[in-house]
Amino acid sequence: MTKRSTVPENKELSEYKQNLFAEAEKIVKEEFPRKVIEFNSLLKSPRLSYDRLAEILPDKSLNIPVPNVENGNTKEDEPAAKRKRVASITNDEKPKGAPVFAFSSGTVPCNDNLAKLMDEVRPKLRDAVEQTNTVKMWITLLIPRIEDGNNFGVGIQEETLAEVRNVESEAASFLDQMSRYFTTRGKLITKIAKYPHVDDYRRAILDMDEKQFINIRLVVLEMRNHFSTLHDMIMKNYEKIKVPRNSNTEHLY
Repeated sequence: MTKRSTVPENKELSEYKQNLFAEAEKIVKEEFPRKVIEFNSLLKSPRLSYDRLAEILPDKSLNIPVPNVENGNTKEDEPAAKRKRVASITNDEKPKGAPVFAFSSGTVPCNDNLAKLMDEVRPKLRDAVEQTNTVKMWITLLIPRIEDGNNFGVGIQEETLAEVRNVESEAASFLDQMSRYFTTRGKLITKIAKYPHVDDYRRAILDMDEKQFINIRLVVLEMRNHFSTLHDMIMKNYEKIKVPRNSNTEHLY
């Protein structure tokens, strides 16, 4: 019989793996349950109660006054000479650049209540991405080399790994969704500034803020369920994940 050739492992790499394994096991046993409790406490708190919707939604005026068309000058009220002069301006003579809107009542604030909620949830999502990434690497490095047969434990590892990747991906997508909310809302605010007499744009802001509040609550709910399921799945198959193949099978033949 020929001995299997083994490549000596770098000492620093070996230490990295040992530290990674210890950190991942601590995350699974201690941090995942803590995450479940944190998300569940936040979900049950008054801050995410649907009763807060009336408090969450901003005033419909949004600090952008509706123009008084009756007292203002319309194009028909302008002198004929002025209308004729404006109409005669060629495209080359028109001012270039984006229009600047002036808010006569000051700046238009963001929804402070929603911003505070997102500031509270965002660090938890960042931690979730980091922790699931560590656990993902732990399981990946525990997968043994490919062989024929005795792959039941390897199948458990791969199924658990798929669930970990799903949780990591969803946490990252929730972070991206929160960032896009401010951009989308800002664009809609500029629409209201440009067309302050169109009530639909103002109503759209209220609907957007209500939807964002519901989305934050759903994010907290989903992350609580994900961590609960992930912890339960790993702990039930803990031994198979750590030792996917029984060494006794090598002596069967």
